[in-house]
Amino acid sequence: MTDFPDLVIAAGADVPREEALALSQHIGAPLSDVPGEGLTLTLDQSGLSLVGYGLRFQGDYTELLRRISGGRLNHEMLVKIAKTKTEHPVAIDAAAGMGEDALLLSAAGYTVYLFEQDPVIAALLKDTIRRAKQNPELKEIVGRMHLTEGDSIELMATVPEQPELVYLDPMFPARRKSGLINKKLQLIQKLEQPCAQEEELLAAAIAVHPRKIVIKRPLHSPFLADKKPGYTVKGKAIRYDVIVL
Repeated sequence: MTDFPDLVIAAGADVPREEALALSQHIGAPLSDVPGEGLTLTLDQSGLSLVGYGLRFQGDYTELLRRISGGRLNHEMLVKIAKTKTEHPVAIDAAAGMGEDALLLSAAGYTVYLFEQDPVIAALLKDTIRRAKQNPELKEIVGRMHLTEGDSIELMATVPEQPELVYLDPMFPARRKSGLINKKLQLIQKLEQPCAQEEELLAAAIAVHPRKIVIKRPLHSPFLADKKPGYTVKGKAIRYDVIVL
């Protein structure tokens, strides 16, 4: 159930009533004939969208095609860090958000198990993956992405394969003020909660015995759970802290 009290769900006339009711009951938000005053999940033929404050957001992996094609994938910082000689590597994305980084890992050959705790974000992510499976250029890539809604601290241990890598990108409060954030993604961040269980999250990642734990952080933020990494790779606005086990 969502923690956002003003959220409503508005379904188009072309959407079966049963589908809209199932989404309403799962999310814990009421159905409405008109958009709400705050955030509205709209369900229509184009899929699931989040609308509010003059903005509209719908996940779309076709926007990432330019980053994963034409040899550009190997220039991505995360892909360079995740490079492995394992034939069929497995990764866990423990705070999936909209799954863009998981898509990069999957494009690099990983099978990725994604966990997302917020039910609204999980619903948007599920719909994004569903639509991507209809795209010939993305079908195989997203076919290696397996989403589970729930708390990754509890769920990481249920992954049926030994992970090569655990990827952590927990919400960090300072990112709410960043001028680099895409305005549409500001809608998503209204739903996300800053990570309050850093020690537990890192401990759960260590407990599944990956070869690496990769932690995405704002450039000048403290280490996750005050754990010093083995090494750090820095970009213009973010960095990756890498713990090698």
